[in-house]
Amino acid sequence: MSADDQKRAAGEAAAALVRPGMTVGLGTGSTAVWFVRALAARGLDRVRAVATSLATQVLAIELGIEVVDLDSVGVIDLTVDGADEVGPGLSLIKGAGAALLREKLVWEASRRCVVIADAGKRVGRLGACPLPIEVVAFGHTKTALRLCDALSDCDIGAAPSLRLRDGAPVLTDNGNLIYDAACGAIPDPAQLADALKSVTGVVDHGLFLDLADEALIGGPAGVERLTP
Repeated sequence: MSADDQKRAAGEAAAALVRPGMTVGLGTGSTAVWFVRALAARGLDRVRAVATSLATQVLAIELGIEVVDLDSVGVIDLTVDGADEVGPGLSLIKGAGAALLREKLVWEASRRCVVIADAGKRVGRLGACPLPIEVVAFGHTKTALRLCDALSDCDIGAAPSLRLRDGAPVLTDNGNLIYDAACGAIPDPAQLADALKSVTGVVDHGLFLDLADEALIGGPAGVERLTP
């Protein structure tokens, strides 16, 4: 089974968790797309969705899913989203799609969060995937220097690099910039999360810790269910 088939299987398994009348958080990325498509195919009554990115919002509307604003809902019943790495205890790195801030806002407003991924995303230790850090554009080069200090304090020697596309800085849906830190390995994710969040100019980072309630991992033998 290819990685894409594994993503599809995980997305379809997650769509089966949705019930009529639910408010659902829709993730961003290639795996989340399979979930959104599978959810739309079920045609459930009274399902509302909160999208974690403009791209996901456009897809959901095209597929006939009602999309509402995060501020207009109370609590989201279930959020389903992908991840770039799934580590021990369902610790995650997210943000390769530059939607990490909106994703985290939706996750933290949810009763239940399910991460979906292909088997290749499971790791024994977070950090092989570059860690995205969203920063405000004003003074961002100075912020990058402070990020270097924060990473060093956590025994990580990586220097964060500004994410570019076609030679221009990548802008998030919030108008911010993304710096990627190629950590290699993150000895203490909780320590790093706190250190990064304390840096002036940082909006948020791609470490999602103690947020996932369940993981559905597509693999050669089918979908495996994991809990923290």
